[in-house]
Amino acid sequence: MQDSSRYAVGIDVGTTTVRCVVGHIDATTGTPTIVGVGEVKNNGMRKGTVVNLNGVAPIIDQALNEAERMSGHEVHAASVSINGSHILSTSTDGMVAVGAAGHEVTDEDTARLEDVATTGKVPPNREVLEVVSHSYSLDGQDNIKNPIGMIGTRLEVNANVVSAMAPQYNSLTNVFENLNIATNNIVPSVVASSRAVLTEQQIENGVVVIDFGGATTGVAVYEEGDLQYISVIPVGGNNITNDLAIGLKTDPEIAEQVKLTHGSATPLEGSEKVTVKHDKETFEFARDDVNDIIDARLEELFETIVKELKKFKKDIKFPGGVVLVGGGSKLKNIADYAKDSLGMAVRVGSTKGYSGVAEHINEPQYAAVVGLMLTDVAGPSLAVKDTDSRPPKQGAPTKKVGGLLKNLISKLRV
Repeated sequence: MQDSSRYAVGIDVGTTTVRCVVGHIDATTGTPTIVGVGEVKNNGMRKGTVVNLNGVAPIIDQALNEAERMSGHEVHAASVSINGSHILSTSTDGMVAVGAAGHEVTDEDTARLEDVATTGKVPPNREVLEVVSHSYSLDGQDNIKNPIGMIGTRLEVNANVVSAMAPQYNSLTNVFENLNIATNNIVPSVVASSRAVLTEQQIENGVVVIDFGGATTGVAVYEEGDLQYISVIPVGGNNITNDLAIGLKTDPEIAEQVKLTHGSATPLEGSEKVTVKHDKETFEFARDDVNDIIDARLEELFETIVKELKKFKKDIKFPGGVVLVGGGSKLKNIADYAKDSLGMAVRVGSTKGYSGVAEHINEPQYAAVVGLMLTDVAGPSLAVKDTDSRPPKQGAPTKKVGGLLKNLISKLRV
């Protein structure tokens, strides 16, 4: 068996599609090269959560097999995505005594502080996915980003705790337990996508990432170098398809074809009718009807996005603007629509700069799985339960996911 420490694996368990990426890690630079990709249509999920273990597990296994055959690497562990409207951000704080005068702050002190900041602040029916420490205070000195090695006696923190409902979390981990795959990290899809498409400068200045998936839309806000807020809306690209099926009085398969061929976030000029062919039949619909149906759904979605952003900050303008990812961001003119709705610069994100075997890896629907692979480079997270009976690899890092995004970008972007 090949040395698994030289590989990083990401598995994006989406509602409509499961994607797997295997990266080979250069021993000198630590930069991953994509050597395996698997992609399979999914079932057994609803709005980002597992509703049928027996439906999801074979699909994940199939995607893994495709990536393993391409890479020649047998996967035993991976970083995986979690999704759904149950994912929440909670602002919290905490304080601990770090020792007598002259004591240097250690990793153990900050880990203990994170426990204090989450205990009682996060309900017992939730699993902590990530603790993002915004700033520390040591003996009254504020705005410290990293207190390790500093000398003091009283350490405080302001943090953002990202958590998921325990039943949904446990259902996901059970799937991978049944497949005998250890979950090194469990990361919200929109956070994983951010790791693949954001620059360090954007994270510092302020930027919004919108992950427009099949059944959900994730929203993540970054500012001052950290993840500040996250929310998942239970609406996605499939809702547009269903609206078209109902409004045009046609089958969902035909409605999806209409969306992909003639759908646009802003009205397209052309003939009054649009036509699609399906099973040797030609179907014709009024262009105005298609435009009106798509516009109505997008208006509702972006109104909800604005409400979510205002929960974090009344003035939702960010210098870095908005980055769109996910399969839904391939809808024609979606960036222009988002620019008008949100009043900020908008671009569709891509995972450029990662060499390897995948021809379409820079497309926005692959952002989450590439971000998961990058997360896996950093190793297992203490925030994730051990779902593998084997001992951890010798020398494997065990830092939490929180706070690693900035370092990963500077180390892995090319």
